Amino acid sequence: MNTHSAKPPQAISTDKRTGASKDDRQFVTALARGLEVLSSFRARDKALGNLDIAQRCKLPKSTVSRLTYTLTRLGYLTLDEDSGKYRLGTATLSLGSTVLARMDIRQIARPLMQELADVSKAMVSLCIRDRLSLIYVENCRSASALTLSLDVGSRIPIATTATGRAYLAVAGERERASIFEDLAALDELAWPALKNAINKALDDYRTLGVACSFGDWQPDVNAIAIGIDPGGGMPLMAINCGGPAFQLSPDFLLQEVRPRLIALARQLESLVTR
Repeated sequence: MNTHSAKPPQAISTDKRTGASKDDRQFVTALARGLEVLSSFRARDKALGNLDIAQRCKLPKSTVSRLTYTLTRLGYLTLDEDSGKYRLGTATLSLGSTVLARMDIRQIARPLMQELADVSKAMVSLCIRDRLSLIYVENCRSASALTLSLDVGSRIPIATTATGRAYLAVAGERERASIFEDLAALDELAWPALKNAINKALDDYRTLGVACSFGDWQPDVNAIAIGIDPGGGMPLMAINCGGPAFQLSPDFLLQEVRPRLIALARQLESLVTR
């Protein structure tokens, strides 16, 4: 009889930022860290220093210094000699322009979105997901009213915005569960209340056909949104209509804008080649 006790299985160590197993030989950590550096830049940022990037990426400053040096040599970052801070370089712009150019849905959606923006006197935006954010890839504003200071390339959070909640409503169960796990890890104390708010929004989506955020993201901003599946190998997207709360009441958005937004989404899905 074998008297030796069986060894317990070893836990798989993973990188909390990327979710990749540290034993995964196919995963290139240096590449992932370089992409994290590029992703740390936001539309509102004029420039970032190594310390700023290190704090956002949760990486040692010495590691970030080597990464920013390499990315600068390759043209993905440019260094301002006076401030010692970095801006996104032309190589990054080229990549972004290529991605946007391939999104034919933007050209199809723009006149439909502009029409809704004019009718609602609001801002209408088309977004795609990037981890725990939604990124604006198209944006239309009404010329006759105040709108939000967001534009193509801007990021908004997935958990508290109507756009993010609409995306969660159309995402698959596995993707949604993964996002929930990342949100919980981001702030364990705040997660229970946040999860309740998201689940309510998902219930609203099933009932109303749109997700709502009335002061949840910012206290003076109201919006509704709907998710779309453009097909053709393109990612899931979401379209929102929103603006200052004093200008767009929940009742106006739900009674007047909601049917138009739903019709826009259905028309867009029917026009895009699958």
